[in-house]
Amino acid sequence: MNGDVTSDTPAPRPVLTRARIVQAAVGLIEREGAGALSMRRVAGELGVAVMSLYNHVPNKDALLEGVAEHVIAGLELEDEPDEPWQTRARALVRAFRKVAHDYPRCMTIVLTHKIDTQLGLRPAERALALADAAGFDGPTSVRIMRALMAYALGAQLRETGVVKTLDNLVETQAESWAKLDAAEFPHVVALSEELASHDPETDFEFGLDLLISALDALPRGRGQQP
Repeated sequence: MNGDVTSDTPAPRPVLTRARIVQAAVGLIEREGAGALSMRRVAGELGVAVMSLYNHVPNKDALLEGVAEHVIAGLELEDEPDEPWQTRARALVRAFRKVAHDYPRCMTIVLTHKIDTQLGLRPAERALALADAAGFDGPTSVRIMRALMAYALGAQLRETGVVKTLDNLVETQAESWAKLDAAEFPHVVALSEELASHDPETDFEFGLDLLISALDALPRGRGQQP
């Protein structure tokens, strides 16, 4: 026998960890949706026995919490304190939008499950800090934080099709608009070409500019000027 006989020996399987289990769950959800997730399916993804998962994740709820934490941990929260607060606010919203875009199906898990307190509060801390740097008082800073997060989430829900109202109008435009009374719907008829176009990036940036401009026009609570 020569020394080559060991070359067919299978490579050792990677050590099972909570991180690997969560990553497999994230991949499964993004491919097939949250409804496909089960401990058995995740075990199959990893090629391990189901019971081995419970040494790292006690149950499915804990696994879902791990998925939510994984997504939020992906937020790129680099900040430049010397930049204008408007620039920093745009960067924060864009970062939130990017992670929602990268994990569109997992975002529903983020919105409906517990997240480690410190991890989950990092985006809020960043938003509150930039509002404070802009001179807004405490209550206004909280409302600014909520407005920024709401816009980031709402824009992503629109893009991923969770909110279907406008898309349904676009999908049926040929049939519906052909039957419209131009006297009753003059603007819809006149702007039909623009209504039919869909540019998520331009729409997002336009709305973000409007939001930041509106926030910038608010009175400061600590004597600073806009």
